[in-house]
Amino acid sequence: MLGAFGVGGPSVDTVLTDANGRPGGTLTGTVNLVGGSHDVEIEHITLGLVTRIEVEGGQGEYGATGEFHRVGVSGALRLAEKQELSLPFQIELPWETPITAVYGQHLRGMTMGVRTEVAIARAVDKGDLDPIAVHPLPVQERILEAFARLGFQFKNADLEYGRIAGVHQTLPFYQEIEYYPPAQYARGVNEVELTFVTNPHTVEVVLEFDKRGGVFSGGRDAYGRYTVPHADADTADWAQVVDGWVREAVSHHQSYAAPAYGGGHGHGRGHGSGMGGMVAGVAGGMAAGYLAGEVMEEIFEDDGGDEE
Repeated sequence: MLGAFGVGGPSVDTVLTDANGRPGGTLTGTVNLVGGSHDVEIEHITLGLVTRIEVEGGQGEYGATGEFHRVGVSGALRLAEKQELSLPFQIELPWETPITAVYGQHLRGMTMGVRTEVAIARAVDKGDLDPIAVHPLPVQERILEAFARLGFQFKNADLEYGRIAGVHQTLPFYQEIEYYPPAQYARGVNEVELTFVTNPHTVEVVLEFDKRGGVFSGGRDAYGRYTVPHADADTADWAQVVDGWVREAVSHHQSYAAPAYGGGHGHGRGHGSGMGGMVAGVAGGMAAGYLAGEVMEEIFEDDGGDEE
């Protein structure tokens, strides 16, 4: 009877080889089990990627912890009293996995972890939760660098439940990285929201601009959509590209969606701006600007009842 309530049950500790990853990459590690005071029948051991998502409901927007990817580690097995067992695993991160870290610093507003579920027959399930950091792919990093170089001030990042019209998504949510504009764009734009929707070959860059209203018109949103191949990460002056995107949105009187990241405007392909120098010059400022205001353990503290 005590075993049914989790007393004297097994302990679970998931150890990641490296808690850092990138979209489309792989996380590896082991699930370590130590048997308790009695034998148990384990039905399955499963890993899930969990994160915090903003959901629009009848009473407004609220945050919810959601699982968006599951990987099986083991099927049914018997764990004897005091038995020690280590099970290796491998998790392939979906290409659309949101970014949670920039230059090694946590992205404010983002949380993500690997949850371990050990389902025990006729007893309380055991679990473990381990935070992970998802770093940008090269082309994503270049675009983030460009926003920083142009003077955009990072505001916050979150995940919105839903889908973007006209964009193929495999996950039921998308990430928004929000910026305040610098002075050269502030007359036309209140805020900019940047979204990456990634696949093995390209990144869809979706921009939403909260435009300021004029004397005879109210404010409105404008949109831009650009397809960027991964291979182009180091073949463009990305500050010039992003500047073109923003100026195009500010100047347009209607919403638009461009089929390619050039958007019909020259963007200075080649290494003329020296991307290496830009990385070195911007890295320090970005690390401070994107720093999180909270830590993973605090974000997920409401899940502590299932952890061991």
